[in-house]
Amino acid sequence: MAQVVVAKGRGLVLSELAPRMVQSEIRAMSVESDRVGGVNLAQGVCDTEVPQVVAEAANAAIRDGHNIYTRLDGIARLRRAIAEKTERMQGMVVDPEREVLVASGATGAFHAVAMALFDPGDEVLLFEPFYGYHVGALRSMRVVPVAVELTAPEWSLDLDRVRAAITAKTRAILVNTPSNPAGKVFTRQELEGLAEIAREFDLFVLTDEIYEHFIYGDAKHLSPATLDGMRERTIVMSGFSKTFSVTGWRIGYVIANAKWMGAISYFHDLLYVCAPAPFQYGVAAGVEQLGRTFYAGLALEHEGKREMLVCALRDAGMAPHVPDGAYYILASTAGLQGVLSGDTAAQKARSLLAKTGVAAVAGSAFFRPGKGEDLLRFCFAKKDEDLEEACRRLRGLQ
Repeated sequence: MAQVVVAKGRGLVLSELAPRMVQSEIRAMSVESDRVGGVNLAQGVCDTEVPQVVAEAANAAIRDGHNIYTRLDGIARLRRAIAEKTERMQGMVVDPEREVLVASGATGAFHAVAMALFDPGDEVLLFEPFYGYHVGALRSMRVVPVAVELTAPEWSLDLDRVRAAITAKTRAILVNTPSNPAGKVFTRQELEGLAEIAREFDLFVLTDEIYEHFIYGDAKHLSPATLDGMRERTIVMSGFSKTFSVTGWRIGYVIANAKWMGAISYFHDLLYVCAPAPFQYGVAAGVEQLGRTFYAGLALEHEGKREMLVCALRDAGMAPHVPDGAYYILASTAGLQGVLSGDTAAQKARSLLAKTGVAAVAGSAFFRPGKGEDLLRFCFAKKDEDLEEACRRLRGLQ
């Protein structure tokens, strides 16, 4: 009898992709901050108080037994609340039965959307400085992120750069407004320019609006989905982690045309089954009961925190880019030569932590290689006492 030879496989090795996926610099600095007992302004954990109505409703849901799987697209009460809030605040009518998905955070929403819409080798345009999760998530699906540079210090958009970046493989434009890390709020003129390009080249527009209620000064939040001719091709992703200070609850959502939502919901079900059931009830109560006054107060509170940190960074010898939205500040360390050690932003972040006990994130985490090395990102969504202590420590640099 002839001997059957079976070829050996690759053996016990990681995937080809795994070595190219690196730990988030944000997570790394948070771990290091915890290790040394520092004040963590690195991660956007938003450790301010949870609104009482939200916390009480979640506790009640647990006591009432709402601890099993929900429908794959979330409880009807929360889907209706999201649709009503969207119509009330943005003037966009949404069908809660066919166009809303309750997701496991805005990050879970993004992952499910990308799996539903893109194939390996497709390209997605996004704006630099960018949120590193967007880049990592796309790469994990073999989708190619293509960065389009915004122009500092205002982080202005050049539409010619957008057009130049489009190829036959481009499938979508990803807009994060207000943005992490720059705090950029895209203007109506900029969004209308992007909408024109999206219609011309038949592209999706993915919009991450998780910071929509953190808006300062004269800035105005506008969802691309509300622009003429953009409802069908725009996928809105947002959530409540930041607004209600419940980053650990993982409650986000997707608003999309019904023709895309079936596939998006399927991939979300495949990854997460459903968002945490009792927390959906807590968030639903918050969305139902907390209106414009709450959101205005939230923005005003964080605008004060922004000013506190901006002043401290300037006193420490840094040059902060003052954000129009979100709750992060990118600050230049160019004026701290000889004070902070190291040539790279990561080295400077670790030097700052060693000297002051304040953790920040290397600006290079939000740029392509070789860029952002003079920048650090600081989060100001902290309890006042913690932020005040961080500011006191930062001023000790000088």
